[in-house]
Amino acid sequence: MSVQENWKPEKVFDSILETVGHTPMVRLNRVAKDISVNVLAKLESFNPGGSVKDRIGLAMIEAAERHGLIKPGYTIVEPTSGNTGLGLALAARVKGYKVVFTMPDKMSAEKVNLLRAFGAKVIVTPTAVPADHPGNYIKVAERIAREDPSSFMPNQYFNSANPDAHYKTTGPEIWEQTDGRVDVLVAGMGTGGTISGIGRYLKEKNPDIRIIGVDPEGSMYHHEFYGTSGAIQTYKVEGIGEDFMPSTLDLKTVDEIIVVSDKDAFQTARRLAAEEGIFAGGSSGAAVFAALQVAKRLDGDKTIVAILPDTGRNYMTKIYSDAWMCEHGFMETSDERILVEDILKSKSGTIENIISVRPDDRIETAVDLMMRHSVSQLPVVKDEMQVGSVSEKNLVERLCAQCGTRTSCGERCESRIEQIMEPPLPSVGKTDRILNPFLLLRDRNAMVVMEGQRMVDVITTIDVVNYLMGRAP
Repeated sequence: MSVQENWKPEKVFDSILETVGHTPMVRLNRVAKDISVNVLAKLESFNPGGSVKDRIGLAMIEAAERHGLIKPGYTIVEPTSGNTGLGLALAARVKGYKVVFTMPDKMSAEKVNLLRAFGAKVIVTPTAVPADHPGNYIKVAERIAREDPSSFMPNQYFNSANPDAHYKTTGPEIWEQTDGRVDVLVAGMGTGGTISGIGRYLKEKNPDIRIIGVDPEGSMYHHEFYGTSGAIQTYKVEGIGEDFMPSTLDLKTVDEIIVVSDKDAFQTARRLAAEEGIFAGGSSGAAVFAALQVAKRLDGDKTIVAILPDTGRNYMTKIYSDAWMCEHGFMETSDERILVEDILKSKSGTIENIISVRPDDRIETAVDLMMRHSVSQLPVVKDEMQVGSVSEKNLVERLCAQCGTRTSCGERCESRIEQIMEPPLPSVGKTDRILNPFLLLRDRNAMVVMEGQRMVDVITTIDVVNYLMGRAP
């Protein structure tokens, strides 16, 4: 019996988990108006949590239950770009488990707040660290799971339930929705579970179907696939690409990998909203951009299916913010840009080392440093990487909220920085050109200047004011 025949809509589902999957497929018209082949979009944003990751969140927890790896009272711990966390949170909270997630600091505030709305504890870690660095979001999750015997880490990058979920559900859905007339599948590669599971299923149905992966500039997947070398660096698009090889990515199912820039991914995502009424994220934009490149090579009655992993709701302050897009060079602007290095040259005085604190320093240490150096914020640094920040405002809010008397405030100052620190300060490259530095300083009063992966300075709001007023050091 086919997937569509097997699934019958119910008047009332027993839980939200029963609504996972069976997402619609839509033909792209305006963005593909000059293309002769059919370009179809599989809209995974129709899952209850808004992304393709709902499928694997449920599948991994159910697999763990079947194998006796979790039981009532356990905590689910997972490193996530946000969507897997939400998928896990949906399943975990319905089933009665607690959840803790680690996320890189490049992820949108919307994703962090979404996870917290589901009762999850979210730990934000620095993006610009190597895969083997203890501050890497995966390493942090592994440490938490190791230290808590009543926790379970599904580990989406090395969990066979991940690709299996797509082999059992997403692949069959695509086959049924196209009546088996699919010639090319285009999908982003994050954990690799989506493309590997769907690709395996479709190849079994028809070995001639081409499976094309999408990789962001800066990821290692295309280098691994083609046997080339190149710099592994950070990128803005979320949810695809990596700097290591997970077991859930089976490159043997992939026929080709297309590299897509952040700019092309984000601009295509915005086109989907404006021209097709499809509100999707950056990885969806990358998949459609790649699908359109493939479509230009094909003639005749061919069908390309692109997987659109999530909704655009998670990116309102990023992809769908003109200011953010302009600030990062993803939208054209005629305004003059400011060289970060010029702001540094205008600063009064120089410092040999950035003034910072460690996570295990006492709050009193941060207060002393702020008073001694007349600064109102400090980066929190561990192993030469920024893992958080602390500010005067943050200190006042925390102390006032948690201290009833002057004596108790004194005791509170003995607490560690890691207990009250905020997310890391925004960062810019020393040679970057920025349109409006105050956009980066809107929510925080300072930003860290990077040279490669090394912090070299801090720019504050008053530094920018002095620069714009033409004050020399």
